Amino acid sequence: MKTIAFAAAAVIALAGLTACESKADKAAEAKADSLEAQAAATPNEAKETQLNQQADRVEQQAGNADGGATTANTPTTDPGKH
Repeated sequence: MKTIAFAAAAVIALAGLTACESKADKAAEAKADSLEAQAAATPNEAKETQLNQQADRVEQQAGNADGGATTANTPTTDPGKH
């Protein structure tokens, strides 16, 4: 019985998190994914690094767009902060 209640709570929590994702978050994620795809496709390592860094910045900025309300525990992608 506890397992069913736990599973139901997990489903409700997941639905709540999905509802919190804004259109801006989705657009930023799509932009970052596009940049990462370009990075993976380029044979130029410097360009690949630049595109991946740009994608990281887009993701970081999107994470801060809501003041951290939904991203308080999101790990940083900034290599200088690890």
